[in-house]
Amino acid sequence: MYLHWPFCQAKCPYCDFNSHVSASIDQSLWLTAYLTEIDRYAEKTTDRVLNSVFFGGGTPSLMEPQVVHAIMNRIQDRWKIANDFEVTLEANPTSADADRFAGYRDAGVNRVSLGVQALNDDDLKRLGRLHSVDEALRAVDMARETFDRVSFDLIYARQHQSLPEWENELTQALLFEPDHLSLYQLTIEPGTAFGARFDAGTLKGLPSDDLGADMYDATQTLCHNAGLPAYEVSNHAKIGQESRHNLVYWRGGDYVGIGPGAHGRLTLNGTRYATHTPLAPGEWLNRVKTVGNGEDPQDLLNETDRVTELVLMGLRLTEGLPTHRLSGAAFNILWENVGPLIADGWLLHQDKRLVVTSKGRPVLNGVLRELLNGY
Repeated sequence: MYLHWPFCQAKCPYCDFNSHVSASIDQSLWLTAYLTEIDRYAEKTTDRVLNSVFFGGGTPSLMEPQVVHAIMNRIQDRWKIANDFEVTLEANPTSADADRFAGYRDAGVNRVSLGVQALNDDDLKRLGRLHSVDEALRAVDMARETFDRVSFDLIYARQHQSLPEWENELTQALLFEPDHLSLYQLTIEPGTAFGARFDAGTLKGLPSDDLGADMYDATQTLCHNAGLPAYEVSNHAKIGQESRHNLVYWRGGDYVGIGPGAHGRLTLNGTRYATHTPLAPGEWLNRVKTVGNGEDPQDLLNETDRVTELVLMGLRLTEGLPTHRLSGAAFNILWENVGPLIADGWLLHQDKRLVVTSKGRPVLNGVLRELLNGY
């Protein structure tokens, strides 16, 4: 289950997620809506085992711990729970958020993902973050003392950042001996403040493509040498510490999406559906309150949709995509594009899997475009 909390204290200029700043939030109303949706989805999936819950956002660490506790109680009442049940909550590393950690742990959260983003105070300000480096490092320490599993995010290829600066910053992060790191290259998204500045020509100091590629290569080397190999394009983990929740997405599994802007994939009576919800928090909340359903009409996924999603998601993983997941006809169509990509060193077909090579991973989007061309 993915549960979306749409609120933040401030909107970061690079962020294109469905997040909103609100002067006041009636958390009791939100709790009621979440519980309503949990009950509705439970009725559809009574025979399923729930493997993971992910509180994403927005900034879920703005949720009161008692709200998270009530949600987790309802979830465990309505589903069979896996023995290795993973419950992740995204948090900002401000002092106020860190003070809530014990409450989240007591509610059932056993993994936290911290949005550190940079270990440089000037860059944190450019990125619109409200914490300092000192706060971030204290939060990492506090999280490790509180939760079984801790991950944190960093953004590289930032404005005016050099390769040695990124290598030093990542080395500092690795000294914490993290179990999991999410390391993202800064992308300029349409509709964001950074996007507007970029279009106006005022976003200075962005790295060249070659420098961005060098930073990516350095990231792979440093993390691998530290025992955190990449298991996905932007995610690194010690063996066994991969995000079980995100692996469900990348491996094409079923997941429930609850909250404004949340997406889901559900297989019901042998048919796979895409679910989605209104983006506006008020609209979603009102719809759940008035009609008891925050979901837009479901989309039936046909064979082409299903295979396209499997390829787009599965090839993000270092393990690749098992070819038995593709039907014969679908695979035959794709195979016309597979051959040239293998010949040019972008793809491998081994052990009944399609795998993107180390050469292809830095240009994965291009590889995917070629693979799906004409499909």
